Amino acid sequence: MIVQRVEADLTRVGSSRSYRGVSAKRVRRMGLIGRLDRYQRRRRWLGFPLAVIYKFVDDQGSYLASLITYFGFLSLFPLLLIATTVLGFILRGHPELAQQLIGSALAQFPIIGDQLTNTAHPLHGSATGLAVGILVALYGGLGFSVALQNAFNQVWAVPMDRRPDPLAARLRGLAMLGVLAVGVLLTTGLAALSNTAGTDLPQLGVALPIGAIVVSVVVNTGVFVLAFRVLTARHLDTGHVLPGAATAGVAWQGLQSLGAVFVSHELRGTTAAYGLFGLVLGLLAWIYLQALVVVLAAEINVVRLEKLWPRALLTLTPLIQPEALTSADRRSYRSYAKTQRYKNFEQINVEIPASRPDEKDTP
Repeated sequence: MIVQRVEADLTRVGSSRSYRGVSAKRVRRMGLIGRLDRYQRRRRWLGFPLAVIYKFVDDQGSYLASLITYFGFLSLFPLLLIATTVLGFILRGHPELAQQLIGSALAQFPIIGDQLTNTAHPLHGSATGLAVGILVALYGGLGFSVALQNAFNQVWAVPMDRRPDPLAARLRGLAMLGVLAVGVLLTTGLAALSNTAGTDLPQLGVALPIGAIVVSVVVNTGVFVLAFRVLTARHLDTGHVLPGAATAGVAWQGLQSLGAVFVSHELRGTTAAYGLFGLVLGLLAWIYLQALVVVLAAEINVVRLEKLWPRALLTLTPLIQPEALTSADRRSYRSYAKTQRYKNFEQINVEIPASRPDEKDTP
């Protein structure tokens, strides 16, 4: 009786060869797993997000997000010094406008943005010393852009020999800083316009903040489109990165709104009590959340463009056998191996046993 049940479960899964050496108890559990696997393979609304998560795990996405967080944390204060110093020179007669621009940039950190704003003071000194200080701070700040480029190139499986050298990577980083500066200017203008209209036209009511949120999402999406294209060592059109950029723009705005609500209801009057410890922890947590959004958005673009779905449900477990892999699994594993090509004359061949002839996994 037990043997008959095991054989029946294996038949429902599709092939006993895919699970050789597995105990009868575990095979019985695979009957349900097999049905779930077939279900998600045939439905894009489930198979696609699952493939994005699997790709995120394969690329060590949490590690990439951690690197972005680390360099972002180290780069924030040098970039803040540069921004305040440059704006102090450009807007020497308009200190309030300069402070408003800095406040708009730091509004991306709703939990500790006020404390950061109070620490933002421009560099002073001789022209030579000031120039050297700006260059050193800028070089340190570009580490953040290099971490982003490393994450995007890893996600897109760009071979090592095609990635930019350290100098070229930092030149790309300068372009990204320009993109961010444009985004800050746009969001600052939007915030000023919203505040002015809210004061002069109170009859607009709730329509004004809703409109401001919609425009902010559009601006954020545009910034992400440019960042994904500039910081990836591969030619990408706007259509290639737009879905992920739109997702990131919406998620980014959602984080801002949730952060503002959390501060106003849960942390009112308590942020100052945490002092330096709270500032560091809050900043690290917030940058990490934003880094996760960016990496996941990039994964969405890759899975969509390269059609890396559906994935086998048990791909991330030791139970999987070559016969159970989908074509998306195989193309993913081949790309991971070829990513490690360090010289253009180096050849990397990946061999994976053929799949079952009855496998149907084309999206």
